[in-house]
Amino acid sequence: MNNKLNKVKISLVKRHNSEKLFRLYGLAGIISAVLFLVIILFSVIGQGQKAFFTTYIKVDVYFDSKIIDPNDEKKEKDIKFANFKKIITSSLNKKFPKITEKKEIRELSSFISSSEEEKLMHFVIDNKDYIGQTKSMWLLASSTIDVIIKNPDMEKISEEDRLISDKQLSWLDQMRSNNELKKIFNKNLFTKADSTEPEQAGIWGSLVGSFLTIFVTLILSFPIAVSAGVFLEELAPKNKFTEFLEVNINNLAAVPSIIFGLLGLAIFLNIMHFPRSAPIVGGMVLALMTLPTIIIATRSSLKSVPPSIREAAIGLGATKFQSVIDHVLPLAIPGIMTGTIIGMSRALGESAPLLMIGMVAFIVDVPSSFLDASTVLPVQIYLWKSTAARGFVELTAAGVIVLLVFLILMNGLAVIIRQKFEKKW
Repeated sequence: MNNKLNKVKISLVKRHNSEKLFRLYGLAGIISAVLFLVIILFSVIGQGQKAFFTTYIKVDVYFDSKIIDPNDEKKEKDIKFANFKKIITSSLNKKFPKITEKKEIRELSSFISSSEEEKLMHFVIDNKDYIGQTKSMWLLASSTIDVIIKNPDMEKISEEDRLISDKQLSWLDQMRSNNELKKIFNKNLFTKADSTEPEQAGIWGSLVGSFLTIFVTLILSFPIAVSAGVFLEELAPKNKFTEFLEVNINNLAAVPSIIFGLLGLAIFLNIMHFPRSAPIVGGMVLALMTLPTIIIATRSSLKSVPPSIREAAIGLGATKFQSVIDHVLPLAIPGIMTGTIIGMSRALGESAPLLMIGMVAFIVDVPSSFLDASTVLPVQIYLWKSTAARGFVELTAAGVIVLLVFLILMNGLAVIIRQKFEKKW
């Protein structure tokens, strides 16, 4: 008897030890996941927050009439073709009159972004009285100078490894000591499309492309998926064919997204000849990918509605179709909406299927229709990450932050809908 009790005690001790060990493993896994998440977020936010501000340089711009309006006619067409790069270069040169060599003058002119030439042109067109006068203006710095300002540690590295020379660094220090540098909110990030110059690049084009693509995905996938889910769960006869459909829908939900991209490439582009890199094609591809997710969510939501609802409706004279459409489906809508939002958030973060249909192109214009060439935010992030220019590092992280914000908001909306409208039976 004592031996049996000892065996039971030993067995209990082993089970308790196993339980403690399992809890430790679980706790270690949670701590590791949280730690990695914190490291990733800290790294992304640390880099990305720099892109939300950009550097401006104070320059006393002399609008030389000999360059802008040599005939003194103040015609807009003459102003448009004026050499405003020379205006900027000569204005900068006045800050450093000792600079006379052409190489140094070019290095000095590289401090200002090329986009400011157009800015000055429009300023003169709107203010022709400034021709022949000097005006103190804040001009956008080039990405090279912006990176140095945002990363002071770069100033300490050797000249051959630095983005600017020692002479350029001394000019930058002089500007800093004269309070001629300041950081301003980077509105280009949210108002412009992609560019080869980091200081001019923005995410607005990709955001519009993402919106158009997701809109197409929603209007195609939602009605089809809900109809399919209602039919399979409530109306379809239970036979081998419907079982075959159910198994394959569940399997499709686990198919890698790039397979849907290959399907879209083969059907929508090669056979149907839709325009490459257009939101309508991207939306159709993502709709195919999202359909299984919404169908599964629809069926699960319908299953959660008690059978008594159906029985009561039929008992009062409703047909099976009427009981489903008028009574069961409205009660399942919160769960369906939750699944739909989760499916849309997954589609928003996808890039692999869109790469296959050509949405990896360099697009400098904001799309205005579903047929215009465009890109989406995840692909824009990929393009920036694969670009050699150092200024795109911060932009890549900023794009990730914006994408994470959208995903968190969409998933948060799904949680709110579920908690607000979910019924417990």
